[in-house]
Amino acid sequence: MSALLGANLTWLLGVIVVLVIDVTALIVIPRGRKPTAAMAWLLLILLLPLVGLILFLLIGSSRLPRRRRDEQARIDDVLRKRMGAAAASDTAAWPRWLQRVVAQNRALTALPPVDGNAALLLSDYQKSIDAMAEEIARAERYVHVEFYIVAWDDTTRGFFAAMEAAVARGVTVRLLADYISSRNIPDADKTFAELDRIGVAWSWMLPVQPFKGTYQRPDLGNHRKLVVVDGRVAFMGSQNLIARHYNSPKNIKRGLQWQELVTRIEGPAVAQIDAVFLTDWRIETGEDLTAESAKAAPVEVRDAAASLSCQLVPSGPGYTTENNRRLFLSLIHGATERVIITSPYFVPDEAMVYAITTACERSLDVQLFVSELGDQGLVYHAQRSYYETLLQAGVRIFLYPAPYILHAKHFSIDDNLAVIGSSNMDIRSFSLNMEISLMVRGAAFVNAMRAVEDGYRDAGRELTLEEWRREPRRATFLDGLARLTSALN
Repeated sequence: MSALLGANLTWLLGVIVVLVIDVTALIVIPRGRKPTAAMAWLLLILLLPLVGLILFLLIGSSRLPRRRRDEQARIDDVLRKRMGAAAASDTAAWPRWLQRVVAQNRALTALPPVDGNAALLLSDYQKSIDAMAEEIARAERYVHVEFYIVAWDDTTRGFFAAMEAAVARGVTVRLLADYISSRNIPDADKTFAELDRIGVAWSWMLPVQPFKGTYQRPDLGNHRKLVVVDGRVAFMGSQNLIARHYNSPKNIKRGLQWQELVTRIEGPAVAQIDAVFLTDWRIETGEDLTAESAKAAPVEVRDAAASLSCQLVPSGPGYTTENNRRLFLSLIHGATERVIITSPYFVPDEAMVYAITTACERSLDVQLFVSELGDQGLVYHAQRSYYETLLQAGVRIFLYPAPYILHAKHFSIDDNLAVIGSSNMDIRSFSLNMEISLMVRGAAFVNAMRAVEDGYRDAGRELTLEEWRREPRRATFLDGLARLTSALN
């Protein structure tokens, strides 16, 4: 065979392979995907066929393995039966649109709204961890801990000591940590060796261990952060169990510090938070802790006039729907006065952009709090790509000052409705991460959140449309490129 013929055959074979990849992609990728995600994948594969194909095979599916999805569905059925007998809130006097949101949440998650709750907001980083440790020190039956990132360091040493003391007096302490994120922190081996030493029963969440039969898309994450003590008190919010700079040399060099918001909860809502932990523990370990709820301390229901109505909304790839996205969209569309959003990673999809800008067109006061700095380059630039659209619509954007990363995740609607939890308002949190969001109805809670928002506003500065239009083209070019990659889910 001549060299020329060999070259021609090689070229022809390459063309055929590329055509097969492109045609297959056109058939397979659009099925069941949002148009934006499908277009992003097709563009990548058409431009870089082999690279795009490999990436698609690695991270092209946001669904968990069928076994995990089936188990989530089975547990939801159990919750529906158990929660059906629970005392749900009487929503008859609530606005009709909000009644529909509550019904939607319950249909998707099996969890009803419940009255008789008390909640306190904690914004001091160390004091939040110390408050959790203090409750663990009072534990008599069990402690359930679940975090995206867990580290044993100077900031969390008191928390670990409280768990050790609890185990020593016969309290069962269980802990779940996300596999990828917690293993990647400095000295991770020491952290989990310490858990073993003090006798905590712990397990990985979403482990990527193909040789042990556990594998799913590597960048899926269990992003939930929660602590439950005896079923009487719970903590949840944005904060991980790690030092404020995440023990990262890069963060320490830049002087970065994370700013968080956690809520401490008492009342019937604690059982819902515990149900999420029990579900995750059952899926990850195979151990059914249904009887564990029987050990919970009796719930003290607050006086109805002063109590808060709460409904927990878990979400993630274990569900067939994006529960948090549906909640956020429904609340924004239902708002009549104001929408105030705090999200460190704000990369909305088209529906979210339309909901937010439409709220402006309805003459609502719409505000967005984000960080002036970014700790994740692609996400930071993708977020910036939306600023001009939002500013033109009338959204007021406030930048939290360096060297802090505003990592809190919450938003408030009008004067008596708020959401707090682990979920960012971005495509990753909607599709790829397991999250929890607590919807709270009560003027006292919203007033407390307003005070937190006032603190952000006072500490930072407002970004104007005129200032944004002076941004250099090279920066906005990077923003646009990053926006394209954000749709690859």
